[in-house]
Amino acid sequence: MPEFKDLDPLLHSQLRLAIMSLLIGVESAEFVFIKEQTGATAGNLSVQIDKLSQAGYISVEKSFRGKKPLTTCKITSKGLKAFEDYVRNLQHYIGK
Repeated sequence: MPEFKDLDPLLHSQLRLAIMSLLIGVESAEFVFIKEQTGATAGNLSVQIDKLSQAGYISVEKSFRGKKPLTTCKITSKGLKAFEDYVRNLQHYIGK
């Protein structure tokens, strides 16, 4: 019987996985774009971004555009490796 590796609990959340999936394909993404793409509420998205940031999976830059606050997220090399490991382990589970 093959050995199944643990799936990263941080990425095993639909919204956090969606955030990481979005960030893999872009250099960086603004909070509003991520919110629109995921359909998440601003409050929930903020919490999940904080969790990913605390783990070192994404970097978050807060600035201003004019007088409006602007939050930009970017995947880190640690986050990229974690995502790739997660996908590889998931493929192992489904036998691909």
